[in-house]
Amino acid sequence: MERYKRMSISGINKKRALIIMIILLGIMMVFHLLVLIQLIPYDIVWAGKINSLKEMITFEIVSILINIVIFVVLLIKKKLISSSKKNKLIDFLIWLIFGLFTLNTVGNLFSKSKLELIMGTGLTAVLAVLTFIIAKKDKSINKN
Repeated sequence: MERYKRMSISGINKKRALIIMIILLGIMMVFHLLVLIQLIPYDIVWAGKINSLKEMITFEIVSILINIVIFVVLLIKKKLISSSKKNKLIDFLIWLIFGLFTLNTVGNLFSKSKLELIMGTGLTAVLAVLTFIIAKKDKSINKN
């Protein structure tokens, strides 16, 4: 019964949103690794604005590192939710991640690459929504 009380309007609770995000971030890290090792052409990422191999390597390493940080923050949040504990720093970082995905969605709308325009915009929009579900406070707070 408690499980159903924690469902959000979209039907996805925080735990489910976290699991989906962790899976999607894992897929994204593999994708960026494939770009880094040049199995996927780098002209389809970063809005098609990368001009050299050196630029691509820098951008992809930064992207992978950011994804690892987000991944770790989400794993910590998952453990906090499972133990019913709170951590204001983790909550703040998740709001920052929401902002990052929201800005990334807007940036993807201006991509020169059709693939990034369609897939990137959709993916980052989904990640933004999932992050919002994770970040927002529960409306049903027990007042015992």
